[in-house]
Amino acid sequence: MPLFYYKYLLFLPLFYYKFTIFVPLFYYNRMVNRNIINDLHEWSKRKKRKPLVLRGARQVGKTTLVDEFGQSFSIYLKLNLEEPEHIQLFESYKNMDTLLTGIYLVNGAERKDVPTLLFIDEIQNSPLAVSLLRYFYEKTPWLYVIAAWSLLESLIGRQISFPVGRVEYLAVHPCSFNEFLGAMGNTELQKAQRAGEIPDSIHPVTINLFNQYALVGGMPEAVADYAENKDILALGRIYNTLLSGYQDDTEKYAPTDSMRHIMRHILKTGWNYAGQRIKFERFGESDYRSREVGEAFRLLEKAMLLEMAYPYSGYQVPVIPELKRSPKLLWLDTGIVNYVAGIQKEIFNVKDIADAWRGKVAEHIVGQEILSGNTDFFAKRNFWVRNAPTSKAEVDFIIQHDSQVIPVEVKSGHNSKLRSLHLFMDEVEHQTAIRIWSGTFSIDKVATPKGKSFNLYNVPFYYAGILDRLLNKVM
Repeated sequence: MPLFYYKYLLFLPLFYYKFTIFVPLFYYNRMVNRNIINDLHEWSKRKKRKPLVLRGARQVGKTTLVDEFGQSFSIYLKLNLEEPEHIQLFESYKNMDTLLTGIYLVNGAERKDVPTLLFIDEIQNSPLAVSLLRYFYEKTPWLYVIAAWSLLESLIGRQISFPVGRVEYLAVHPCSFNEFLGAMGNTELQKAQRAGEIPDSIHPVTINLFNQYALVGGMPEAVADYAENKDILALGRIYNTLLSGYQDDTEKYAPTDSMRHIMRHILKTGWNYAGQRIKFERFGESDYRSREVGEAFRLLEKAMLLEMAYPYSGYQVPVIPELKRSPKLLWLDTGIVNYVAGIQKEIFNVKDIADAWRGKVAEHIVGQEILSGNTDFFAKRNFWVRNAPTSKAEVDFIIQHDSQVIPVEVKSGHNSKLRSLHLFMDEVEHQTAIRIWSGTFSIDKVATPKGKSFNLYNVPFYYAGILDRLLNKVM
């Protein structure tokens, strides 16, 4: 199917039980409604509410999210600490009363001690503003304070003293498939996907939409533009802008010239290693050594541009990653990976994304979905390897469900090919394993070569972001 096909598609009919969804492409506005806004409302209702810090990479939608949330307040105050006059409010701080008066004045708002939302964007530009978050918590209980930053992690401990214990955190990730459906106007399908109740009759349509999501990725601006224009080629401008911004950040925050060069190298070549296990020594055919490359990767990980997912060779909780073994490289967003690696055409032309780019696109987007709805900043993804000499057995991901470690394989084909999963299941006491694929949902009763019987849940790609909820529903 040619790339320009979707650009001229005017309506997408979806049949779901007793309703029909028609999606007019000229209807969209350029904003994506984010599910995490529900977490903001829950935070605002807590009696012992602390200032909330949103942690996420640049352009994942933190500012837009808070702007939308601010509409629920009668007074919404906003500061952007990339503006010198806004920084000056904190740099000339004398007391909280004077500071508040200045904040109201620059927003052109009348000061009233009523529930008010204050959003401090790019707070990393003022260490003093960060330290003053504790006083908002202690002295202004009627003020709802949210702060957001980019790359602050690399500054903590060097330039910024953070008010530990006096703030709360939420991680903001790129859009999930569920949010992609909402942006595309498929709100009823969005509800069905969230509930895990998509009928087999519209499975082909839903898989097609997921393939589009895997191609576009989850960066909010790219999702909104694609929903409006259905033009994948036009997204190149957006991806380039994002990449330039990340490059500029390394220039700004890299601690040394040497580290700056290594981070540039990773941002230039690392996308080609998405979903693969990597070694730091001479990464990307460079002459850089393991220690300095590892430090550069950790800095980029702190900026939430990537994650180094480490293996685990055990079978029980707690899952403790084995940091001395080579990690799997998972980037912020699969859409950017596709663009930089030059594989958009390959993905677009396959019927099953598990067949694209040696299966790494499918694995990467599943990993992205597993993390997408998790607002815990410390949440990490892990995979399993067999702890035996010369063994190459590896399961793509493991997740914790209740007190069980559940293996997750991203595979097509017959059950007999899931050799690594069989090895894992031979060693655990439970009988639950997951295979993510392009087929419909089903449950197979499978036996390993050693005779261990277990339930293999064949889960469509479009449910990868709700695995825990799905297991609660079907087990």
